[in-house]
Amino acid sequence: MIKRPIPAKGSGREEREKKGGSMMAGQKNDSILGRIFKRYFVDAMGSMALGLFSSLIIGLIISQLAQFSPFSFLAPVTEVLGAKSPVIGAAIGVAIAYGLKADPLVIFSAASCGAIGYAAGGGNGGPVGAFIAAVVGAELGQLLSKKTPVDIIITPFVTIVTGGLAGGFVGPHVQSFMYWLGNLVNEATTLQPLPMGIIVGIVVGMVLTLPISSAALCIMMDLSGLAAGAAAAGCCAQMIGFAVISLRENGVGGLLSQGLGTSMLQVPNIMRHPQIWIAPTVASGLCGAISAALLGMTNNASGAGMGTSGLVGQFGALAVMGYSTKTFLLIALVHFVLPALTALLVDRLLRRIGWVKEGYMKLDI
Repeated sequence: MIKRPIPAKGSGREEREKKGGSMMAGQKNDSILGRIFKRYFVDAMGSMALGLFSSLIIGLIISQLAQFSPFSFLAPVTEVLGAKSPVIGAAIGVAIAYGLKADPLVIFSAASCGAIGYAAGGGNGGPVGAFIAAVVGAELGQLLSKKTPVDIIITPFVTIVTGGLAGGFVGPHVQSFMYWLGNLVNEATTLQPLPMGIIVGIVVGMVLTLPISSAALCIMMDLSGLAAGAAAAGCCAQMIGFAVISLRENGVGGLLSQGLGTSMLQVPNIMRHPQIWIAPTVASGLCGAISAALLGMTNNASGAGMGTSGLVGQFGALAVMGYSTKTFLLIALVHFVLPALTALLVDRLLRRIGWVKEGYMKLDI
């Protein structure tokens, strides 16, 4: 029997094995981090946006409609859906648990988690408190769901207690940090509207297109004033920009889906051809700068991260700036006309030099 020679220490084989092991470990770590990011920052936060839209944001729209006499009967609804109402937290809790694919009993219990986290610290828990409470409660409740003979008691108990405690203890502190960060952005934009308008417009606009909730982010940070106005303009530029430059590929259906729905539909195409993102992003920076530095447009946290989705950004601007001919003209210019013209111009240049080609922005709709 012939024995294979044992490679000497430090031989090429040993080095290759070490290198291969380190690469596998790196891939494993990347995979774990990727799963964590997707679960909590894409799935959970994306679902949180649905909860916010179904409560706080729709409350904003209803409150604006209630100001007109034909819709005055809606006023009681707006009182329940106010910014400090724990109903907002309950909606966030249910949405997050649903997004995490929890069992029904966990989802229903997460309503209590979200409400507790939202109202924690005398109402200072806010959206962050609701988010933390819902995530912790849903994850721990799901571990025991359908695994005990008294599931109807154990599952809600574990979900509500763990989530409520986490949201109550941690939520107000994290929310305070988010408010501090938002206040920093608000003040910086007021002091330096041109550079901050560009930065806020681009960053929030890109977050809107990515599978991360820009609406949840702006509400968590409580953006307001010029910063919120620049953020709304940047988001509008992404949506309107992609809608108009892909009109040839996607038709009127794609125009409406992106212009009034979400530019997130383009994410698969962006992954294949990142250069298609240039035109809407240039429009985001320009519109953010003009909104903050030249026209002084403002908005609120609910409208800042929504852009033209459901026209929430426009309702937010009207709520802060008031109903006037000037406000309507500014909204039409900065939220619709300027983004469309800028994106079309930049896109035409990119197509002329061959960076963007027909079919790059085709949607499967």
